[in-house]
Amino acid sequence: MGRVQNKVAIVTGAASGVGKADAELLAREGAHVVLTDLNESEGVKAAEAIKAKGGSALFLKHDIADEESWKSVIAKTEETFGGLDILVNNAAILIYGNIENTDLATWQKIQKINSDGYFLGCHYGYKAMLKRGGGAIVNMSSMAGIGGVGSFCAYSASKGAVAAMTRSIAAHARMNLHKIRCNSIHPDGIMTPMVTGLHATMPKGTQSAVRVMDQKQMMARFAKPEDIANLVLFLASDESSFINGSEYRIDNGYLLWAD
Repeated sequence: MGRVQNKVAIVTGAASGVGKADAELLAREGAHVVLTDLNESEGVKAAEAIKAKGGSALFLKHDIADEESWKSVIAKTEETFGGLDILVNNAAILIYGNIENTDLATWQKIQKINSDGYFLGCHYGYKAMLKRGGGAIVNMSSMAGIGGVGSFCAYSASKGAVAAMTRSIAAHARMNLHKIRCNSIHPDGIMTPMVTGLHATMPKGTQSAVRVMDQKQMMARFAKPEDIANLVLFLASDESSFINGSEYRIDNGYLLWAD
């Protein structure tokens, strides 16, 4: 207990799935957590559940692709809790499409949320952390951003951009002696509402559809949101004070498969 005691954290996409698990664990370990999401009803429930267990939480409706929305979230966080120490960029969208059937509108929609949204969070979050003398940014990338997934062209590109930006931020912080760390997490095969909702939109019998839903491919289970949250907590805490610009795979050996 108390691994992030009295630190102030923003977690995007915190109404469900990985973001919700991140917020719950950070609060349990002593952080004041600002949960943000477009899903206001579920976001409020998640924040209230944290408070009911004795945690400190605030929900804010938030469109991560909108710059003014980010300014508002940062300002409200500083007003309520006095500053920002931890930013978990987690919210994202996942849309099926390969290089042949992805149109420009779909490409731009995914980049606006998954790439632009993370840039805005890092841009304003970094500046807020400078006021506190330091902080930790955790960006949720994906195995798709490392290995590439043929059926998710735009998504893979967006997550690759997140990984590259993370390294750039870490380099900037080090060169300027800013005590801000920025690391990325690359999960694969998490059973969340985003993934289960995706399956209904995918062509029946495609390799990707089988890959998404066949638990045998994941050694009898999918990753749980809590698996990711445990790493988020570590990277957000002072326990990882010498870790910066790193990429962490949570994939059960996915890139090691030979067949």
